[in-house]
Amino acid sequence: MKILVISLAGNGDTLFATPLIHELRLNFPSATIEALVRWPAARDLLAGNPHLNRVHQKDLMKCGPVVALQFLRELRCQGYDVSINTHPQSRIHYRVAARMVGAKTRFSHTYHGLGFFDRWLVNCSLPQDYNRHAVDNNLAVLPLIGAKTRLPRHETELFLTAAEDAWTNDYLDRHQLAGRKLLGIHVGSGGTKNLALRRWPLANYIELARRMRQQQPETGILFFGGPDEQADHEQILAALGPQNLFFPKTPGLVQAAHLIKQCGVFLSVDTVMMHLAAAVKVRRQLVIETPTWNPPIQPYANPFTLIKNPVVDGRGLEYYRYDGGNIKGTPEELRACMASVTVEAVLSAVLAD
Repeated sequence: MKILVISLAGNGDTLFATPLIHELRLNFPSATIEALVRWPAARDLLAGNPHLNRVHQKDLMKCGPVVALQFLRELRCQGYDVSINTHPQSRIHYRVAARMVGAKTRFSHTYHGLGFFDRWLVNCSLPQDYNRHAVDNNLAVLPLIGAKTRLPRHETELFLTAAEDAWTNDYLDRHQLAGRKLLGIHVGSGGTKNLALRRWPLANYIELARRMRQQQPETGILFFGGPDEQADHEQILAALGPQNLFFPKTPGLVQAAHLIKQCGVFLSVDTVMMHLAAAVKVRRQLVIETPTWNPPIQPYANPFTLIKNPVVDGRGLEYYRYDGGNIKGTPEELRACMASVTVEAVLSAVLAD
């Protein structure tokens, strides 16, 4: 049997696919199991995964139609028996890719607004459940392919190597952070669609760091992120100066995860960094509620504290569903929504034991 796991949405969504990949290997030990991802970072998250034979990576949205068609044609020649579009992948583009790869049996969840054409693109659909995590929505595929759950419990899986461990220890030593209290922060929120509007205001992060330095001067504050957060990090540094602030330039998400693991507290909105923190079992995980907050994307298998957003107030489905669309609301409304979470509320959560 040849199985292709398709995860073309966000990097965090690729982490959600790892329990399914593990179960597929346990159920079909002699199968060829491969993955198709969009982002280089998603490929890196699956690097070293012993349950996969190969990871294919291509940004089909940006490479141009000629290159995309050639790439998908090459995958079609592999003769997959089964393809699984993992949850959540609501955009029709992902199902078009599955159809072009042409596995005999093509699984996807049903999303809002699906029509006849969607059902032609994939020939086996199963309902999504907004009350279940995306990991569990993925695992619901198993009985449909003659498999069953074999693991006693599930976790999102990262396979950290000695090289990542050495990189982290070197960073901690160079910055004299070993043994200190560490607060990790991610100020970003993803850049596709209008997801950047779910960011907590940068001015609030700056004020939070200022107060933390006053109340816990021994705590090192690590701001995580990549090129998308560089301008924000520069503003933070310009506003506060370097004292007790650190901006690690990790080689990739796996190294970032290893460094996040060293933090006693990690703060973010719902982003890939939140999922990395859950995967490495950060001791205290804090998440600011956003309009996209719903059970399918909560930190999986790791306790967390949700810092409530008084505007969202648990009504995430009124703002955002898996229909391929944006967060509902004007930019002004969504910025005001995120600004409704006060610095005092977040600081209180950070300082709580």
